[in-house]
Amino acid sequence: MKSLSRVAIAASLMAGVAGVAVSAPAVAQKKKEAATGAAALKLSKEVQGPASAAQTAIGAKDFATATTQLATAQAAAKSDDDRYIVAALQLQMEATKISDARAANQPINEDGLKAPLDALIANPKTPAVDIAKYNYQRGIMAANVKDSAGAIAFFQRAQQLGYNDPNLPLQLVKLKMDSGDVAGGAAELEKSIDAQTAAGQKPSEDLYRYVIAKTNQKKMGPQTTAWIKRYMAAYPNAKSWRDGIVTYGMLPSSAVALDKAQKVDLYRLMRASKSLADQYDYENYAQWTYDMGLPYETKAVLTEGKANGKIPASSASANDLLRVANQGIATEGSLTPVEAKAKAGANGRIAANTGDAYLGMDNYAKAIELYRVALEKGGVDADTVNTRMGIALAKSGDKAGAKAAFALVKTAPRTDIASMWTLYLDSPPTA
Repeated sequence: MKSLSRVAIAASLMAGVAGVAVSAPAVAQKKKEAATGAAALKLSKEVQGPASAAQTAIGAKDFATATTQLATAQAAAKSDDDRYIVAALQLQMEATKISDARAANQPINEDGLKAPLDALIANPKTPAVDIAKYNYQRGIMAANVKDSAGAIAFFQRAQQLGYNDPNLPLQLVKLKMDSGDVAGGAAELEKSIDAQTAAGQKPSEDLYRYVIAKTNQKKMGPQTTAWIKRYMAAYPNAKSWRDGIVTYGMLPSSAVALDKAQKVDLYRLMRASKSLADQYDYENYAQWTYDMGLPYETKAVLTEGKANGKIPASSASANDLLRVANQGIATEGSLTPVEAKAKAGANGRIAANTGDAYLGMDNYAKAIELYRVALEKGGVDADTVNTRMGIALAKSGDKAGAKAAFALVKTAPRTDIASMWTLYLDSPPTA
């Protein structure tokens, strides 16, 4: 997130002090007071003269004279009004110097802004709207010199005072993230995204990717997972879904460590959402289902990958895997005898395994039946069975039944897998 340019700072500050007048006639001053609601400044005689001379010198860009006159005025200042006009003129002079240097492509030094800005922030005569703006400008200056703590404090104060620059929330996010407060930065980003959404705007995809990457780097698994789901819901397309699922649990650096069976259920989600991206996705998915004793699913995945061009016809690994999958199918034969044994079993383990086999064959009705037997008999991991029951119901077209099954999953990481499947049912990704 880039810093605000110095010329923008100078222009903003000059706009804030351009209306300062040291020696306006009484009538004009009263009109200005009525129009702005601001109290008129009452300057001491000792300050009015040098302050007026300084203002004239600044207009003529005679900064040496202005500096001398402001030093005299500052030494003579007795009241908040006196101190306000001196600081305002100092700020006007420094902002003018920066603007001129920028126009002439000369080196820029904004250090001279600090003293008058700080004086104006502390002065009770400074209008509240200007105090908010000056805090924001000081935050920008602090951020530009890598003073994250100082910048955060100034930005938060500006925010509390009602400053409404669209860059402010994201500046706070980046500062907190870069200073190590990833949780705080994520909370700021959540507020910003919620505000944009409430205003009918679509938050940038880059914001989701940024916070996902930052929380994942810090091994904040639950937070990363939550942001992945928000990202997938906000951008329901094949790329965001694949990136989200892979970041969640398919790599060693992912947010959550999953076993092969859990990853297969995510591959099933990628297949259902049409977010399997390439030869690696298809062949890895196919290999793992074969390792789990599901040759029908292995064959279906490889056949699909070849048909859509993701798996080259010349792929030796895919061709060999398809060959052994076909051998496994021929050897396996009918599941009818196994199904009868599962229903007569003392526990639900055989029924669950048979349900998995039917799921791999796309025989969803039989898979659902066997999963229900497995749950009724017990002795199985109910979260795994309910996840797969939900998958079978989803693929059979029973959306309500699928969501009910997914809602029965109670422990992580299967709760995350189930909720992603539910998200798919509610917001299926587009191409």
